[in-house]
Amino acid sequence: MTQAPPPNATALDWGQPYASQRSPVMGRNIVSASQPLAAQAGLRMLMAGGNAVDAAIATAMALTVVEPTGCGIGSDGFAIVWDGKELHGLNASGRSPAAWTPEYFAQRGGIPESGWNAVTVPGAVSAWVALSKRLGKLPFAQLAQPAIEYARGGFPVSPIIATQWALGADRLGAQPGFAECFMPGGRAPRAGEIFRSEAHARTLELIADTSGEAFYRGTLARQMAAHAQANGGAMTEDDLASHQADWVGTVSQPFGDAVVHEIPPNGQGIAALIALGLLDAVGIGTRPVDDVETVHASIEAMKLALADLYEHNADIDAMRVAPRDLLDPAYLRERALRIDPARAGDPGHGAPRRGGTVYLAAADASGMMVSFIQSNYMGFGSGVVVPGTGISLQNRGHGFSLVPGHANEVGPRKRPSHTIIPAFAMHADGTPRMAFGVMGGPMQSQGHVQMALRVLRYGQNPQAAADAPRWRVTGGRGVAVEPGFDPAVLAELRARGHEVTVESGHGVFAFGGAQLVLREGGIYIAGSDPRKDGHAAAF
Repeated sequence: MTQAPPPNATALDWGQPYASQRSPVMGRNIVSASQPLAAQAGLRMLMAGGNAVDAAIATAMALTVVEPTGCGIGSDGFAIVWDGKELHGLNASGRSPAAWTPEYFAQRGGIPESGWNAVTVPGAVSAWVALSKRLGKLPFAQLAQPAIEYARGGFPVSPIIATQWALGADRLGAQPGFAECFMPGGRAPRAGEIFRSEAHARTLELIADTSGEAFYRGTLARQMAAHAQANGGAMTEDDLASHQADWVGTVSQPFGDAVVHEIPPNGQGIAALIALGLLDAVGIGTRPVDDVETVHASIEAMKLALADLYEHNADIDAMRVAPRDLLDPAYLRERALRIDPARAGDPGHGAPRRGGTVYLAAADASGMMVSFIQSNYMGFGSGVVVPGTGISLQNRGHGFSLVPGHANEVGPRKRPSHTIIPAFAMHADGTPRMAFGVMGGPMQSQGHVQMALRVLRYGQNPQAAADAPRWRVTGGRGVAVEPGFDPAVLAELRARGHEVTVESGHGVFAFGGAQLVLREGGIYIAGSDPRKDGHAAAF
């Protein structure tokens, strides 16, 4: 339920009519997240003696409460962690129900965007538990306390999230359980109003007290399976009980004097690495970062990378092409020859020889750094909320293909090709350099390329990189850009055949939000994105 706001709260004009600047945040302990209350939750763990992993988990739990428009208890998650000595990669994305086959969806007219038949097993809870058990310091139950307090005591809904909430309610309000949880009084909460969810608080307490067991093999699992059965879904208790998060390491690509790391497929991080390899192959960096030559080459490299992604990326056990083949230097050099410096292209995929999401970064004074991402996929995801629990569920199943024989073709107990990806950059000598990520569906690998280019190749500070206007490949020769691009650059891009559209006022939805934490000497420097409610907290 909501609580009435102060008398003049909703009368405020929440617009931001003037250009503003924010400075990078610096400190020896730091959290950068897409919502300030969540960042404070992480900072509380650091101040209580916890490490960066504890801070990341507390932040992630809090985000399910204060930013439900991007994630929920029923999200998926991925993480890359530098523990001070080595890099760890965690894939906590869920697999499909055992009953999911091509025939199952042929009988239903395809894979929907909403409802239970879009839901794969949610993995975010398993990410929190796995990270805590292996790398955390504080008791798991302690990490949930800020999120529980926000859910039970309430929090003021921020303006950008209020806008996304209203859009989600318009689209998903009829989905089972959605209105009961997210539309108190029959509508989405407005900016400045207090939102509470006692059901969410109780569920987080149960997850905290059982280290996630209740979610996959207990009371909550039974409630999810029963709700699925009652609403035409295929998810069972066995599907939930069979889930596990996997420590998978990373795949990497040298880029200049750095090495960029991503989670292996089924995530789309491989596309960012392909594009960076192509940019190195064409000698990127000789012209300024916002020069048309740099922008054109970056767009063309991204097109080639996305073509390979859409053809080859899938559950790694189902892929016919290994990630190392897609990153083979000879293959990248051959693909780079397809970049015409004078004309926009519309490339297809290669054939290498065999041979509306939340992102956060945290770091501590001991040297531990965390790159973490969790997501419902499309805003509120499937729109399904299990009654009485606050568990909103992702719609990752919509990421499968129904093309017969495709590596990403839907199948039982299979991970779909996934959009959410954390990134990490190392120095060539093996020391950590930056945890970073960009939210926003297919924008994410494109955003990783732009952040890596700006910080790792051109030396921009993290806040400048987050603030800079971004571009997004939209298919064919199409490219969307944010306001702020030099009109002369846009004119030159159009002259080269790019079909450029300027998307004003849609940055938070179409171009994502970025958070970056860069290590420089004994301190960290954080950038956070004003397209969302990005915020960094440090001491």
